[in-house]
Amino acid sequence: MSLDNKWTEAKSLVKDDLGDTLYSRWIEPINVCQQIEDTVLLAVPTNFMKDWISKNYLDNILDSWNSVDSSVSKLDFMVMDAAKDEEKESSENDSVVKSDIKFDISLDSKLKFENFVVGKTNEFAYSAAKRIANSDKVDFNPLFLYGGVGLGKTHLMNAIAWEIKEKFPKKKVVYMSAENFMYQFITALRSNTAMDFKNSFRSADVLMIDDIQFVCGKGTTQEEFFHTFNALVDQNKQIIISADKSPSDLEGMELRLKTRLGWGLVADIHPTTYELRLGILQSKSENLNTSIPEDVLDFLADNITSNVRELEGALNRVVAHSELVGRPITISSTKELLSDILRANNQKVTVEDIQKSVSNHYNIKNSEMHSDRRSRNVARPRQIAMYLSKQMTSFSLPEIGRKFGGRDHTTVMHAIKTINNLIKEDTSIKEDIDIISRNLV
Repeated sequence: MSLDNKWTEAKSLVKDDLGDTLYSRWIEPINVCQQIEDTVLLAVPTNFMKDWISKNYLDNILDSWNSVDSSVSKLDFMVMDAAKDEEKESSENDSVVKSDIKFDISLDSKLKFENFVVGKTNEFAYSAAKRIANSDKVDFNPLFLYGGVGLGKTHLMNAIAWEIKEKFPKKKVVYMSAENFMYQFITALRSNTAMDFKNSFRSADVLMIDDIQFVCGKGTTQEEFFHTFNALVDQNKQIIISADKSPSDLEGMELRLKTRLGWGLVADIHPTTYELRLGILQSKSENLNTSIPEDVLDFLADNITSNVRELEGALNRVVAHSELVGRPITISSTKELLSDILRANNQKVTVEDIQKSVSNHYNIKNSEMHSDRRSRNVARPRQIAMYLSKQMTSFSLPEIGRKFGGRDHTTVMHAIKTINNLIKEDTSIKEDIDIISRNLV
């Protein structure tokens, strides 16, 4: 059966599961690109759809694929239409991204320096990004930006690319995710076009790689990135990297690559302060052209502290609800509408808290949460910790996997399913989870 036929059958199963409305909105626009061993790459029209589908419908799609082809254990997404738009723009204005490389990130016109809200927690990273973007020489190589989810790394990466495009239009800027770098490299190896792949990247004036942590543990990809890195540095070309951790803390990254990533300037973005969150909300409300009471903005800034992405999403939700139902925005309506987000933020339970509590309960070392050991006395507690991380935090499956020694999101998904089944069959497991949960809240 061809890949297209498999996808047609899988989509039909998803449609039966989700219904016509959700299917037509979220699943029908998806195209299948390729299958590499146990992984299928799917293309979606926008970054928003990529994030939403990954968060809400990944399990449905994967289960349907497994019904058609049991060899598939992982699904990944790339933004296809955005890549085509970017290539078209590049041909008209010879500035950003060329060649036959497939890009899964397009520049977001809303993510520029002028609408990045600067505070004490991000001013160093902002200043470094601004310096790099406006300099015709290489001052720091690489620039390494790191911080937690939703704190502004992608905003700064986009802003740098836009600024370079405006100030130095002849520069070739290659901007892509580490995941796509890996896929393009693997595809090039399989199709015997590795030399074209190397030349495409090594001809860049500026190489920007988002979320470099995704190549941790991927030896062959790291090897290629290492050589690409060295080749560009030798040519005095600029490299800009983002990650969720500092170079020295990237588990599964080769030491020689860690060393090179820390060569230039390492700039971290800390969790937001109340003042910064309030400033972001005020800026966002101005862009939305909506009058939002100050006490509501104050309430949001004080209660949604996890990350900027969730904060802005909450504001969008409040504004959309008010416009759709025709009711004024009040603290009371905001509390009711955002009860799920507020509950998650009030819990303030971290994955690290969960790992420590589970380790203590089962009397194992906390380091086993990140180890490769598969003996039952270690693997089962690790699965329980993954299960609780999904239940008690707002982290996505890939984010949880990274906190457990860089594991794949499918491993986390398998752990959650396993524990869900065990809870129904084994009362002792359920009792253990109840005890751990009570200790955490």
